[in-house]
Amino acid sequence: MSAKIDSVLLIGGAGFLGHHLIQQFYDRCPGIKIHVFDIRPLSDKKASYFTFPSNEIKLFVGDLTSPEDISKAILESKCDVIVHSASPIPDVGTPELFEKVNVQGTKNIIDVSKKLRVKALIFTSSAGVVFNGADIYNVDEEWPYAEVHMDKYNETKAIAERLVKDSNDPNGLITVSIRPSGIFGPGDRQLVPGLINAAKLGQSKFQLGDNNNICDYTYAGNVADAHILAAKLALQPKEAHKVGGEVFIITNDTPIYFWTMAREVWKAYGVIEKRHIVFNKPLGVVLGYLSETFARLAGKPPGLTAFRVKIACANRYYDISKAKSVLEYKPAVDLETGIKLTLDWLKEVDM
Repeated sequence: MSAKIDSVLLIGGAGFLGHHLIQQFYDRCPGIKIHVFDIRPLSDKKASYFTFPSNEIKLFVGDLTSPEDISKAILESKCDVIVHSASPIPDVGTPELFEKVNVQGTKNIIDVSKKLRVKALIFTSSAGVVFNGADIYNVDEEWPYAEVHMDKYNETKAIAERLVKDSNDPNGLITVSIRPSGIFGPGDRQLVPGLINAAKLGQSKFQLGDNNNICDYTYAGNVADAHILAAKLALQPKEAHKVGGEVFIITNDTPIYFWTMAREVWKAYGVIEKRHIVFNKPLGVVLGYLSETFARLAGKPPGLTAFRVKIACANRYYDISKAKSVLEYKPAVDLETGIKLTLDWLKEVDM
């Protein structure tokens, strides 16, 4: 019998994944009291996909690097478990902001949680903590962290994940890290919207690399499910050892070729190209560096970067056997359905 969660505090609950966490906790944990801590309020444009009653969600607006703000939210919410999914957007945040939120913020949450005797902390990490730009095949949780990360987002996520793992206490705070790969779904403002914008600009006819590289993506609702499964085990005294201090990779368990995923999105959007112009990876990297240089001179964000080229051309897929075995995780929403739900959401909120 799974543990009953009476109260949850969702740090970063006003964000993209945060909305899915609210929805899944609301649907799967009857009677639970849901509290959100964020630097901003919940969106007014949550759309019909999200059916949770906003007036039943208690909001705490504050700074996660402030012990006083976090303490107030924990004490007032009387939470059994904290889910920490707060993070700057990977392509938008500055190095200083990633350090402040992902590292300093996580350390603060751990310290205050231990002081106030919170039972469990579930941390949203990233599958990218092991990625250094080279191909990675069927990676499991034993794969080492990248010695050199390609971006500050995953570098600081790796630091934060270590802090969370090292803070696990079988007699106190139980900590668990969830590593999702390629999150998308309603509320997404990066992956699927980025592909749609590329189609609008006529870029769907171009391809970087030979499309022989396989990647993993994950529907946001499935990621939220994994957090709940981890939380329920963490709150069971006889089961907590199975998840305490552990890391779980989460995907849709459907590896797919990079450009095939993009074309699935474009097809659902109504764009099908008969022919494609293919640039090999070395040329793509050169074009990426040139794009970055011209964008820097113009004072604008680059449309193409060397990092994005390497991402588009690398194999990045994972083994989620551990999550399926220990958490009994099973993706409830497949890729095709997830794409449709995301496009329906985009049409509704962008009208």
